[in-house]
Amino acid sequence: MYDVIVIGARCAGSPTAMLFARQGYRVLLLEKARFPQDTLSSHYIHMQGVALLARWGLLDRLRDAGCRPITRQSYEGPGVRIEGFSLPVDGLRTTYAPRRYVLDPLLAQGAVEAGVEFREGCAVNGLLFEDDRVVGVRYTTPGGGEATDRARLVVGADGMRSLVARKAGAQNVIEHPRMTTTYYSYWADVPSHFELYERPGRWIGVIPTNDDLTLIMSYFPQDEYHQVRKDAEPAYLEAFRTTAPELYERMRAGRRVEQLYGTGHQENYFRKAYGPGWALVGDAVNHKDSITARGITEAFVQAQSLTRHIGEGLHDDAALEKALRRYENDLGGEALSHYQGALNVAELKPQGRTEMLRKLVGHQEHIDRYFSTLSGACSIDDFYNDELLTLLDQS
Repeated sequence: MYDVIVIGARCAGSPTAMLFARQGYRVLLLEKARFPQDTLSSHYIHMQGVALLARWGLLDRLRDAGCRPITRQSYEGPGVRIEGFSLPVDGLRTTYAPRRYVLDPLLAQGAVEAGVEFREGCAVNGLLFEDDRVVGVRYTTPGGGEATDRARLVVGADGMRSLVARKAGAQNVIEHPRMTTTYYSYWADVPSHFELYERPGRWIGVIPTNDDLTLIMSYFPQDEYHQVRKDAEPAYLEAFRTTAPELYERMRAGRRVEQLYGTGHQENYFRKAYGPGWALVGDAVNHKDSITARGITEAFVQAQSLTRHIGEGLHDDAALEKALRRYENDLGGEALSHYQGALNVAELKPQGRTEMLRKLVGHQEHIDRYFSTLSGACSIDDFYNDELLTLLDQS
């Protein structure tokens, strides 16, 4: 019997398994894919997530994997352009946006080195219950056989369509409609930093990634999804031509090296985070529009939060219940703030945002603090300090 079984070995599951193992627990990590394997992603790890990678001893491996360092960010909206970067976290002021076929195996290897038993190619198809408590999992092995394993706690890190959430009956406690659809691809010979462009009804993201390639993303309103998907490539290119003409010219001078990827299925919700014998982390517990690229970072934060709260209390019923409740309460703080921020951006209505940002031009400290609200280095409440409010009133 295991202490913990974690379902899903990507950016939420592997860190969760690793951190539990480092606390001395016996951990089984199950993943239906076989690494390395890519997945839909905006790739970006905000400063808060980079700091956690450093704390876990994994940041140097990411650097060694050929991921381009990011130290500069710009935003351009109607009538305004600002440039700067996030404030440091734990002394770090460089971010990264690794391809997922690079990041996910790196995280899984960190879990294995911590003592986690990692099994790839295992599709979980059910939970085991005793007296309404989850006590294990049932899954198909790579050879096609059926297997079961038991644990004190089963953690669902199995994404937006989480089987653990569905089988455990985890209901949505907050839910909003889909906001955007996104299409993206990878480009060579396009000089770039971390760039954001916005116009009414359009949002563009430009992010350096591995192998000297640049991830270039376009966002459209959800109600345009069916129209865009019928002829995605012309719509994708037209978004750059009309929203970011200078970027469009850089793209014309470069070359697209992969197919176009896209989705209109970006759900917005918080689920019930735990129950008897189970808990959820990452997209399984909280998913939002990818437009602010917070998914990977928040998966790291949640892994840290869940394992820290449980600590040595996994086998004490009262202590475990209290720990899981505290973990869920954490989700109602910073994660909820970032959720609301993503929904605001995903409306694709820049008017109020650009009006405020125009007042920051010439005040670099406030610009960097604004970018820090996105990275997790500064809270929204701290951003709107007395000095900034005075500036906004005077402008």
